[in-house]
Amino acid sequence: MTEKLLNHRAEGPASAPPLLLGPSLGTSYALWDKVAPELSISHRVVRWDLPGHGGSAAGLIGPGATVGDLADLVLALADSLGIERFGYAGVSLGGAVGLHLAVHHPDRVEPLAVICSSAHFDGSKPWQERAERVRREGLQWLLESANSRWFAGDFSVPELIRDHAEADPSAYAACCDALASFDLRDRLAEISAPTLLIAGRQDPATPPPHLREIADAVPRATLVELPGASHLAPAQCPEAVLTGLRAHLGGGAKRGMEVRREVLGDTHVDRAQARQTPFTARFQDFISRYAWGEIWTDPTLSRRERSMITLTALVAHGHYDELAMHVRAARRNGLTPEEIGAVLLQTAVYCGVPAANSAFATAQRVLAEEEG
Repeated sequence: MTEKLLNHRAEGPASAPPLLLGPSLGTSYALWDKVAPELSISHRVVRWDLPGHGGSAAGLIGPGATVGDLADLVLALADSLGIERFGYAGVSLGGAVGLHLAVHHPDRVEPLAVICSSAHFDGSKPWQERAERVRREGLQWLLESANSRWFAGDFSVPELIRDHAEADPSAYAACCDALASFDLRDRLAEISAPTLLIAGRQDPATPPPHLREIADAVPRATLVELPGASHLAPAQCPEAVLTGLRAHLGGGAKRGMEVRREVLGDTHVDRAQARQTPFTARFQDFISRYAWGEIWTDPTLSRRERSMITLTALVAHGHYDELAMHVRAARRNGLTPEEIGAVLLQTAVYCGVPAANSAFATAQRVLAEEEG
């Protein structure tokens, strides 16, 4: 890992839509441990560490650093990974980085989620004072209040407290400098990315009015307030944060449903949706996100080629009800009846004559219905 880049962890398929996750001051990318693996089902998730935090080198920033400096480091990381345009979600300082990117690099970020953060952090003086004291005394004096600043009630995450204790004081102080000078209130209306704001109702650092201020100024912004959540909402309320991010990001599920309708037809999909129950809802979501949102959208193979592979697999396993559905899909994907017949004839050689015989009967019935 080069020290010129932020330390990071990448998860999920390389072909999936990229999503960058930013941390809060004093934490590492472990802040996203309960959220990132789920998001990586439908996205290429890249979570990163602030300078001097986790595995990132402290020397990446110095005294007088700005949020813009941190944003430049995030862009350098994205460039190194070949990521041009990405979704972004960040907590606190990580959220401020997202706002800066959305204002100054609108061609790189869409969509955006800002969690327990602000367009300003209550003026420069408290952060300047904190930076000066950390440079003099280190971070030990801050550890005593970490739980009350970060979490509601008796909740705690020892790994994050340890990250706080092990952060480099000089880099931590430089991040405080960045918070001290940050104020984007007069630029919020310029943000064009669809924006989700998530506030923790028990957050003492960036309470809900801070997020409301952003929501009121940013076009197409949505605000969600989480009861029981404090400043590090992804750690304390991961399911609620995950639900909000999934709905906002869309990603595989949204695109998957579009492709599913294009290939299978509205009638079939509407019928499947009408039969959906709470028991089958997660499976239907899995099919839309994974099968249709990732596999069928991968440009490596054409839809014609995918139809031929799917027909063969269904014959091999004797799934003739599914075969009928995918014969119709193959026609939508441009296969002629002659080409479908050639595929089924190939299956007679490699899957067996009885299987191909049943497949021909199924396909003949479907094609006759299609002609009718």
